[in-house]
Amino acid sequence: MAERRCIGVILGSIREGRINDRVAFWVIRQLEFHGFATRTIDPADPDLLPVQMGDAAAIARLRDRMADLDGFVIVTPEYNHAEPGHLKTLIDYVTAEWWARPVGLIGYGGISGGLRAVEALRIILAELHTVTLRDTVSFASPWRKFDELGHIIDPNDAAAAEAAMAVFAHRLEWWVDALADARHARPYHPEDE
Repeated sequence: MAERRCIGVILGSIREGRINDRVAFWVIRQLEFHGFATRTIDPADPDLLPVQMGDAAAIARLRDRMADLDGFVIVTPEYNHAEPGHLKTLIDYVTAEWWARPVGLIGYGGISGGLRAVEALRIILAELHTVTLRDTVSFASPWRKFDELGHIIDPNDAAAAEAAMAVFAHRLEWWVDALADARHARPYHPEDE
C-alpha cells in the first residue's frame, strides 16, 4: 500500500463557540475517507496562540507542525469580506514550509459561503509560492447545516457537499503527487528565479 500523504488542516477561527470546528471535523473526515492522513493546525491551540504576538517559541512549534506536510487545506470563515486577521498572521509567520505545496480552500459564512475570504487568500498564498486548488467547497449559513459533531444534517446537502469534496480531494491528490515529484527532482528555492 502506498504511503498516505499528510495534509495540514488549518483552522481559520479562534473565536469562542466557533462553527469552524464543525466544518473542520467534516473536512477531516472527508480527507481521510479519500485516503489522506491529516494533522490539525489550530491557531487557537494554546501552543500556537502566542504566534499572534510574534512569540519565537510558538513560531518554531508552528514550523515544526508544518515542516513535513505534503499540502494544506485551510478551513476559513469570512470576516468583513476577507480572511480573519489571526489566520493571516499565522500564514505570514512561516515561509519555506509553504513553498511548492498545494493549498485547498474551504470557506463558510453568510450568503457568500466565505468565497470572498477564499479569493483574498489566493493572493496571499501565491506570494508564498503555493499552488492553490481551483476547486473549492463552500458553505453558506453553516450554523444551519452542521450538527455539533460536524455532520451535515440534510441528506441532500450532505450528498452535494460530498460530491464537491470528491472532486476537491482528487485535485488535491494530483497536486500533492505532482509537486512532491517536482520537489524530489529539484528542491524548490524562490531565489533561483
